[in-house]
Amino acid sequence: MSVLSQSTIANKISFSGVGIHTGERVNMNILPSSPNSGIVFKRIDLKQNNIVIPNFENVCDATLCTTVSNQFGVKVSTIEHLMAAFLGLGIDNAIVEVDSQEVPILDGSAKDFAKTIRATGLKTSDIPIKLIKINNHIELEESNKYISLNKSNTTLEIEFEINYKNKIIKNQKNKVNIFEDNLEDIFNSRTFCLYEDIEKLRKIGLGKGGSLENAIVVKEESILNENGLRNKNEFVNHKILDCMGDLYLVGYRLIGSLKCSHGGHSLTNKLLRKVFSDNKNYSLLEIKGKNLPHSSEGHFLSYLILLPRRAEYRQCVERLKDLLLSNLLLIRILVHKVQQFFHFLI
Repeated sequence: MSVLSQSTIANKISFSGVGIHTGERVNMNILPSSPNSGIVFKRIDLKQNNIVIPNFENVCDATLCTTVSNQFGVKVSTIEHLMAAFLGLGIDNAIVEVDSQEVPILDGSAKDFAKTIRATGLKTSDIPIKLIKINNHIELEESNKYISLNKSNTTLEIEFEINYKNKIIKNQKNKVNIFEDNLEDIFNSRTFCLYEDIEKLRKIGLGKGGSLENAIVVKEESILNENGLRNKNEFVNHKILDCMGDLYLVGYRLIGSLKCSHGGHSLTNKLLRKVFSDNKNYSLLEIKGKNLPHSSEGHFLSYLILLPRRAEYRQCVERLKDLLLSNLLLIRILVHKVQQFFHFLI
């Protein structure tokens, strides 16, 4: 079985919480699924027409969260944090059951999603993964907002910048390599809002379930949450988390370089629609074991099996790089898989 194969979760996992915008209680189950089935949402509170596919073309609303719907108007909202966890942890296939319209917000981040998925582990198939590789530079501008997606030979990079007049948030910028970087700060970063915007949200029917338990609230020059921030870049890191989830709505992992300034769900979705309006902008790649030097993959697998301790991780990665210098894309993917493997061990 190849480390380049599609993965699902090993066992059923469950979450309960409140929808941050609906304010309704919701129960959610995530179940293992078969190869090539992708991520599928199922509204178990409905008896028919209850399957919703999280695809960028199915986004029906991107106001402060990402909402997808099917042809019958059945919706699932605030899917971005869960989708980001799936992308970051290498989950290709899963069934997500919800008994309400909105995914539970939990603590406002993807922390609990990632922790629980790691605890249950992954089940790997013998079906190779697929990737979408960006071929051309595509960009969009709206007023002071900017977003672009460019080609990259080996990885998915997200560079994000925000700029608020508020003295706490101010200007923040961060860049993350999804295949190589430690994503803990991204997973742990919570949604946020300004105190003066809360009433505005309520008037348009949003934020009904919001609280200091699931969002950072900034009032003038102070953070109202008792324990403050989890990391110094938590505001922009949450924007990166959202962006990860929205990018995974292409259905596969992306190879490309994204830059965004002052953007959000809507701008990312518009960019994806523009990218995929022309098939010259992208290529669909199937990463098979036969693409690797045969002895290299076999040697790497035996090397991985023999490693009992996380402390030897760097030695494994360096050996892997030596073995596969001829193909940087595969190196990045395999390194990412090794990182995921050791995350699941601890």
